[in-house]
Amino acid sequence: MELVKNIKNSIILKYFFVAFLSTIILAISSKIKIPFYPVPMTMQTFVILILGIILGWRLAVVTIVLYLFEGILGLPVFSGSPEKGIGLIYFTGPTMGYLIGFIVAAFFAGFFKYHNNYFSNFLKLSFATSFIYLFGVLWLGTLLGWDKPIFELGVKPFLLAELFKITLATFLIFKIKNLKKFI
Repeated sequence: MELVKNIKNSIILKYFFVAFLSTIILAISSKIKIPFYPVPMTMQTFVILILGIILGWRLAVVTIVLYLFEGILGLPVFSGSPEKGIGLIYFTGPTMGYLIGFIVAAFFAGFFKYHNNYFSNFLKLSFATSFIYLFGVLWLGTLLGWDKPIFELGVKPFLLAELFKITLATFLIFKIKNLKKFI
């Protein structure tokens, strides 16, 4: 009985360690700005998809929730922090919907099964990513008012970059899936 308890504890510890390391990777990906048109691109949403694929939906969701919790506590893990604020104040700002959408995107990226069909895989990753923008637009509209051009402000500038990241993830899926065996 003691052996089973020790094994369960070591597995939980291992998954917590993987989740914590993944939040560090996600935080780093949020800070790296790549020149792109019409706005600079971070690789944060790409990493969300990758984490979903590698970790599976359960651990990916736990990882994203841990990441959001770190940011709410005031750690500068979000893209605009600490320059634009930290903690709960930053979290409840204009990006909150996108941040919450990360959870749903990670869920679907980890939930789907990927096969040797690039088009199907691209659609699955696009579907997962769409929740980031759906929640983002819903929050922006609520925060700024629906009379503002919410789509033009909160989605359109990022479409080309998202297309690039989804395409990149689509072509890397089979290399990425091989990393699952290390977890």
